Amino acid sequence: MNLGKAFTFAFEDKDWIKKLGIAGLVMLIPLIGQLTVSGWALEVTRRVIQREPETLPDWGAFGDYLVKGLKIFVIGLVYALPIILISICANLPVMFMGNGGDETVATMVGLISTCVSCLAAIYGIALWFLIPAALANFVVSGELGAAFRFSEVIALVRAAPAAYLLALLGGIVAGLIAGLGVILCVIGVIFTMAYAYVIQGHLWGQAYNEAIAKKGM
Repeated sequence: MNLGKAFTFAFEDKDWIKKLGIAGLVMLIPLIGQLTVSGWALEVTRRVIQREPETLPDWGAFGDYLVKGLKIFVIGLVYALPIILISICANLPVMFMGNGGDETVATMVGLISTCVSCLAAIYGIALWFLIPAALANFVVSGELGAAFRFSEVIALVRAAPAAYLLALLGGIVAGLIAGLGVILCVIGVIFTMAYAYVIQGHLWGQAYNEAIAKKGM
C-alpha cells in the first residue's frame, strides 16, 4: 500500500482544479450529486486496479457516473440489511414492553437487546472492510452481481486484511481533510469533499490489488 500516492496522485493531473471543482459543484445537487461523485470516484478505483494512468476522470460521462453511483447505493444497502434487521430486532422487545411489565422479563429483554446491539456493532465494523472489497469486485467485472459473490469478497479481505485496514484509516484521514473545508467556507468544502472521495477510491483500488497479489491470482 502506498498511502502517500493516494493523497498526491490527484495533483499530478494538470486539470485537477477544474475536475475537483466540478465534482464539488456536482455534490451540491441534493442526493443525485453525492451518488454521481461516488460513481466518479469509483472510476479512480477501476483505473488503479487496471493500472491505467492514474489521472482524475473527466466529466464527459456524467450519466455513467450517476448509474454507477446508484449501483453503489444498492450494494451498500444490501450489505447493510443485516444490521438494519438486527437493530430492529434489538428495539422491538423494548417497544412492546413499554414502561411496564415484569421486572425479570424487562431485565432479560434488556440483556437480549444489549447482546443484539453488540452483534450489530461487530457487523458494522465488518462492513468497513467488506463494502470496499465488494465495490472493487463490482467495478472490475462491471457486473452488479459481482459485488454479491460473498465468498470472493470475503476472500479478498482475508487475503489482505492489513491493506483494507490501511484503506479504512486513510479514509478516516480523508474525511478529516474534507472537514477542513468548512474552515475555508463553501469554496473549501467544494474541493476538500471531492478530494476525499478520490483518495478513498484510490485506496480501495490499492487494497484490491494487494489482495489479488497475495491470493496469487
